[in-house]
Amino acid sequence: MPENRQPTPSYRVALVIQYIGTRFHGWQRQSSQRTVQEEIETAIAAVLGYHVTLHGAGRTDAGVHAAAQVAHFEATGLIPAHKWSTVLNSYLPPDILIRASAGVNDRWHARFSAAYRRYRYTIYTEDRPNLFVKPFSWHYYYAPLDETLIQAALTPLLGKHHLAAFHRAGSKRSHSWVEVQAADCRRNGPFIHIEIQADGFLYGMVRLLLGMLVQVGSQQMSLANFKEIWQEQQREKVKYAAPPQGLCLLRVGYDDFPFPPDIWYDTMPHLVFSPHF
Repeated sequence: MPENRQPTPSYRVALVIQYIGTRFHGWQRQSSQRTVQEEIETAIAAVLGYHVTLHGAGRTDAGVHAAAQVAHFEATGLIPAHKWSTVLNSYLPPDILIRASAGVNDRWHARFSAAYRRYRYTIYTEDRPNLFVKPFSWHYYYAPLDETLIQAALTPLLGKHHLAAFHRAGSKRSHSWVEVQAADCRRNGPFIHIEIQADGFLYGMVRLLLGMLVQVGSQQMSLANFKEIWQEQQREKVKYAAPPQGLCLLRVGYDDFPFPPDIWYDTMPHLVFSPHF
């Protein structure tokens, strides 16, 4: 067992991390559940011989995936920062991958230095289920979805707003202000992709928001009613969260980032409709 002590750290290592969230109870370490943070911390401890804390850019819920989560930790020893990805991948389970690692200065922080986070949600609208898209999408076949209505609902969210209507209970955050920087909805055949970028996200925000957007897209809720609910902070009227498997933390952006765009910018392939080879 690694000892519960840590020598004076000598350098800080940043990681770009991918994981399939299906069998994880989220990112954050918990006492009795399997989490991404704990798996990676265990791998680092196996190499260093002592426990470290892995600081992530954000917390994802149980079942949510990540194409380019970012984290950092303090290390000592002779392993170069850029080699940590290869070393850790030899210890990690197959549903986690360290895409790259790099050294950063001691003022750089995976969470507090981030300029934005971007999520993608994928909805599959065919009548019949498909095993090969099931782990990464919400199979919604109950009613037709109009992506133009979803986009019309998203557009007024751009800017800085108090989004308490999409803030789940249990959060330690003291306010519900969010600056939404981008919000897009596009269809490709039976797939609808919704991407939302913000300076930060509230606890449970994206899945609660998606649950309501689907109500708008299926015309169960009007655009005017949707806008009134979030502008008037009517949390009690937001009753349903979209299932987690359709959600992916697509990327985290920084003003000072040691990785080239091909490592982190758009590493989750779109599920697309292609009837012919």
